[in-house]
Amino acid sequence: MAGSTFGTLFKITTWGESHGSALGVVIDGCPAGLPLCESDIQEFLDRRKPGQSRFTTPRKESDQVEILSGIFEGRTTGTPISMMVRNQNQISRDYGNIKDCYRPGHADYCFDAKYGLRDYRGGGRSSGRETIGRVAAGAVASLLLKEMGIQVCAYTKAIGNIIIPESEYHMDEIPNNKLYMPNTAYAEQAEKYLQTCIKNQDSAGGIIECTVTGMPSGIGEPVFEKLDANLGKALFSIGAVKGVEIGDGFAAALANGSSNNDSFCHTENGIAKMTNHSGGILGGMSDGSTIILRAAIKPTPSISREQHTVNTSGEDVDISIHGRHDPVIVPRAVVVVEAMTALTLIDMLMINMSSRVDYLRDFYDTHNKK
Repeated sequence: MAGSTFGTLFKITTWGESHGSALGVVIDGCPAGLPLCESDIQEFLDRRKPGQSRFTTPRKESDQVEILSGIFEGRTTGTPISMMVRNQNQISRDYGNIKDCYRPGHADYCFDAKYGLRDYRGGGRSSGRETIGRVAAGAVASLLLKEMGIQVCAYTKAIGNIIIPESEYHMDEIPNNKLYMPNTAYAEQAEKYLQTCIKNQDSAGGIIECTVTGMPSGIGEPVFEKLDANLGKALFSIGAVKGVEIGDGFAAALANGSSNNDSFCHTENGIAKMTNHSGGILGGMSDGSTIILRAAIKPTPSISREQHTVNTSGEDVDISIHGRHDPVIVPRAVVVVEAMTALTLIDMLMINMSSRVDYLRDFYDTHNKK
């Protein structure tokens, strides 16, 4: 299978299936000397693991990470970092009665069309459990960004039609509710909406917003390797994402140039923008202001309500999907969006080191003087 590797210099390869023995990731290109231990990774994985609330799958998995290589005496060595999480609670029989059916909203039919066979147990590589490897790698990327004073923060902006206005954000409330929303009152409204969805044997979607602060200007390429294009690719690689926007996004299509343009000004810290309709990216490169991006997450396709489909023999059938599924993907996908954003940023920061002669000269001049 192609397409399991992401990145250019900071490169990751994820592996494993939903109901296989384990899942994991190999990171190649992480610089040596970064302090790293399993608890640093576990902090991120705990944010996406199942069973956190009644709004996530009850599948019981501890998602304990094991670092297998690339670390010596608590620091990265510059060699490949391999990490693994063992599956402990597979119940493959949940899928036995629908193994020959093409589930609505899933990749079953596409897998059969492409490969001629598929792992029907929870979707195999298309399962949300594949994101374990991304999150583990994203934890390392986030630590590297932190070394440079760059902070990535993702949270739930909306669930269904419960949308938090930016004027009512209270970031300190994000960890205080299981939906990771920056407003506890809105989170309570969202919980009531989700309870209705569960009662109706249905599911919900939502919007995840992510901000990046401390990003220097000039990161990204002006043509094919644009920062916004690569962020879009990173987020669209998450299975449930059906739309991505940066800054004003689709609202920019309704604006005029006079209102959408961000005016520049001089400050005591240098050149800055008076507004941020661009979402921190201009011409495919970071402009030094806060990067703002959003991902639209579709409703969980696995629902217990009866749905019509066909089976592998082409016969019409009605199915009801049982087993352990999230009524909403959004809360557990928050850290996945954060991880993919961090992975994109660190890779492009590393690539940018070769964009100017003075960067190389200054680096090696400094290095040779030590």
